[in-house]
Amino acid sequence: MGNIKISDNSAQWISDCIVQFTGTAENSLKNAENEPAWEKPLVGFSRGNDPLWEEFKKDIGPFYVTPSEIFTTAFPSIKTTPEELTIISWILPQTEQTKSDHRKEKTFPSERWSRSRKYGEEFNVKLRAHLVETLKNAGYEAVAPQFSPLWKMAQSEKYGLSSAWSERHAAYVSGLGTFGLCDGLITPLGKAMRCGSVIARLPVPPTPRPYEDRHAYCLFFAKGICGKCADRCPVGAISKEKGHDKKKCQEYIDTKTPQYIKEHFGIDIYGCGLCQVAVPCESRIPVKG
Repeated sequence: MGNIKISDNSAQWISDCIVQFTGTAENSLKNAENEPAWEKPLVGFSRGNDPLWEEFKKDIGPFYVTPSEIFTTAFPSIKTTPEELTIISWILPQTEQTKSDHRKEKTFPSERWSRSRKYGEEFNVKLRAHLVETLKNAGYEAVAPQFSPLWKMAQSEKYGLSSAWSERHAAYVSGLGTFGLCDGLITPLGKAMRCGSVIARLPVPPTPRPYEDRHAYCLFFAKGICGKCADRCPVGAISKEKGHDKKKCQEYIDTKTPQYIKEHFGIDIYGCGLCQVAVPCESRIPVKG
């Protein structure tokens, strides 16, 4: 797609680029059947001057970086303003077979889910690089926040373990979903997914946000019902009273799941994701029906 001039249809052009790459052989669970790791992606856009970026920095912590800070670090010689930047965000939904397998599990992740966590995320890394390169070939500077030297893990005084850039928060700003009781992002394609983003210096209209409340799509916060994700957690790291206990969740994922996945599936990875399936928000926005 090199040397393509982006026009008013820039959003469609970029979305097509992401969807087409997801349709290649790179998108694979690397199992015997060579099944795709992800179904068709959902893409959204936001602008670098959206006030939510500065709100995140104030709320999460001063270590949280804005799109402008990431872009300026990547391209220090280019003078730009926040409104010139577009954040491209995407959702990679789990396949129906992966979700079906994972629903049956109670304690440890299924094989397909483990494969999507390793090989599916490896594809997500390639997707970031592919989009950055495609934009570069078209004459637009772009950077993936995950590749930035500013990306790091840090401790938020308010939220505990956090990162300097959150792919889920970028998706939230880009109109792709809101947060649930377990901190997962509930999108029009559900919560069983992974996401990614790229920041580019080009004009793309922002995707409308059909919500103001960051918990608008969660049945527990919107209607005071559900809490099924808490029931699904094998270590009680989610509760209706306190929400998501990141420390307890991380300890389980880091210390218990890698050995199980290695012994049973021969894959070096950690993961869980049990709270993302067998719940009303697995594949849809539950408050819409």
